[in-house]
Amino acid sequence: MNDLLASFAPISWLVEPLSHEFMRRALMVSALVGGVCGLLSCYMTLKGWALMGDAVSHAVMPGVVVAYALGLPFSIGAFVFGVGSVALIGFVKQKSRIKEDTVIGLVFTGFFALGLVLVSKIKSNIDLMHILFGSPLGISYSDVNQTLIISALVVNVLVLFRRDLMLYCFDPTHARSIGINTGILHYMLLSMLSLAAVAGLQTVGIILVVAMLITPGATAYLLTDRFDRMTYLAVLSSAVSSIIGVYISYWSDIETGGSIVLVQTVIFLFAFLFAPRYGILKSQGSIHY
Repeated sequence: MNDLLASFAPISWLVEPLSHEFMRRALMVSALVGGVCGLLSCYMTLKGWALMGDAVSHAVMPGVVVAYALGLPFSIGAFVFGVGSVALIGFVKQKSRIKEDTVIGLVFTGFFALGLVLVSKIKSNIDLMHILFGSPLGISYSDVNQTLIISALVVNVLVLFRRDLMLYCFDPTHARSIGINTGILHYMLLSMLSLAAVAGLQTVGIILVVAMLITPGATAYLLTDRFDRMTYLAVLSSAVSSIIGVYISYWSDIETGGSIVLVQTVIFLFAFLFAPRYGILKSQGSIHY
């Protein structure tokens, strides 16, 4: 029976990697993180926070280095610096005449540069490539547990405050007018962004985690006008692309994080071209007729 399965290439392509423990862990964690980032990306897309996602994902780097140097879980340091970068962005924006996008660029590049300096000066076993590009194939059991806890927290918060967050992203002025504390929602969403960025470090690293926080939501936004369906599609596309990306990485011996993001990008391009209502080919066809 095993010989028969092995002779059928597609089944062998799917089954053979599952015989390795590290692949089972990588697939589970990548799908989980992909789903969590996909859910959060819906709010990020509606809010227009692509730059903020980029800022937080890069700003966590010095936190990772400091946490490793002190022997603490990397998630603690990354979260502290992620939230700290958001607070600094808000402070500089309020106290100066500089526009928000400029402040974001200043803060995240400064934090990222600080991380690079710390990596070069602090003696540790930190692999810079691991931080920058992730390494789900080499994830440890302790990192798996951290990722599970972070993912559960992010999902529970997003589900519990779903309606308020959705209204805040769509129309913050109306949300304030009906008594919703948009200030708390603002920092709550940014905190979840920081946690999701921490989780994404394990799969795609600092450089590419912003893609996982934006691409699934952008893809789903082209496919539907309903927020509920948008979340389902974003979670599904992100989780599936993570799994496919890990498989391609295993068989092609390429960088796992880059493989995952490329699959997500291909799915987005298909939606961009062929979405039933908003695909450019559909739009051109409508104009033609």
